[in-house]
Amino acid sequence: MLKYLVYMFCMMLVKLSYLEMFSGLMVLFILFMVNSLNLGMMGGLGYSMGVDVLSWGLIMLSIWIVLLMIISSFKIYKLNIFSNIFGLLNLILLLMLMLVFFTSNLFMFYIFFESSLLPLLMLIIGWGYQVERIQAGVYLLFYTLFVSLPLLMVIKFIYLSSYTLMFCMVEDLGSVIIYLIMLLAFMVKMPMFMVHLWLPKAHVEAPVSGSMILAGVMLKLGGYGLMRVMSMNICVGVSMNFIWVMLSMIGGLYLSLMCLLQVDMKMLIAYSSVVHMAFVIGGLMTFFKWGFVGCYVLMLGHGLCSSGLFCISNMYYERLGSRSLIVSKGLLNLLPSLSMWMFLLLVGNMAAPITLNLIGEISLMVSIVGWSNMLMMILMLVSFFSASYSIYLYTFSQHGMFSSGMFGFSQVSLREYMILFLHWFFLNFLILKVEWFMLSL
Repeated sequence: MLKYLVYMFCMMLVKLSYLEMFSGLMVLFILFMVNSLNLGMMGGLGYSMGVDVLSWGLIMLSIWIVLLMIISSFKIYKLNIFSNIFGLLNLILLLMLMLVFFTSNLFMFYIFFESSLLPLLMLIIGWGYQVERIQAGVYLLFYTLFVSLPLLMVIKFIYLSSYTLMFCMVEDLGSVIIYLIMLLAFMVKMPMFMVHLWLPKAHVEAPVSGSMILAGVMLKLGGYGLMRVMSMNICVGVSMNFIWVMLSMIGGLYLSLMCLLQVDMKMLIAYSSVVHMAFVIGGLMTFFKWGFVGCYVLMLGHGLCSSGLFCISNMYYERLGSRSLIVSKGLLNLLPSLSMWMFLLLVGNMAAPITLNLIGEISLMVSIVGWSNMLMMILMLVSFFSASYSIYLYTFSQHGMFSSGMFGFSQVSLREYMILFLHWFFLNFLILKVEWFMLSL
């Protein structure tokens, strides 16, 4: 499997077609899945490359999202807008993401963690929609790099004091400064409320492939990093984690209300991603197993759901030339089948049955309420407003009188139906095997 991975990335240096890249990623996905699983449980996972249950799901999610990115960016290949460079950047980004999840060394994790920013930055600047994409790239770079240098210094200190950088061998550090530096480095990546301003800007200016990988996998790097480093900061975390729980809950409520003020489809979906990540931070910081499992399950479910929503908003943008809810009205009369897929993905976004998000949010709510029942009212309001902005997005875009200026747009192709189905299917199918996460984590 590893030989095939190296061979595929070497072949990307040569001119490959859209179909060859698609088939190569599909074979890689199947090989990794068959190599990792048996029919019963995850007993076939190997630890030689640092792959455990936590890494396995995020590696599979990375391959799947990059595969869907290439299918959804067919217009770039059709018009030949530097398509070879675009495909190479996608595969370099996939390689960096897979190496993040493969490694069990803290320093190598840091190197690949930061290296994944460069292909994404080039995607935003090179294939973004508006002139402001330069500003969005600067926001993305400086927000994340501002806290990365202190993290590098902390990694050096850990090595000098522990003589090891393996995740499982570093003992509890017991330092408040190290605790704050390590957590902030990953919370900016998620992003946490108050350091989230780079995310809506990057989403709005990024091409559809950039938005899909950013929402699908890049935000999950922060949650994955928190899961790995919290074992090094247990003593300090027990006494100081209440800060992040309260901040994430209040921030989630505030940003849920902000979603109801948005008129741009992409901006609304981007703010809803920050709300979901606030749930993840709050549940993880309780140090309960319910919160740990719910954090992981919600990251997988949100990766599929949010990526699909960005994809369908781009389909409307390609036909209407605008993502504004003021312009995009009455789409139920024009594209009823696309409206059905938008409804199914928004059902997942509001964590309704039978999606994977439902299991994740229930687990996180149990952990947060078990930590403090005083947060029950905030959780009720966040859940209510999550359903409110999802219904708001659907009703404002699908109902009403459509503009008389809407004419001459193409119908939905089979390729676009396949993209939406492949997002929705795994979002609902994985709930049938949710015991993988409950028993293994």
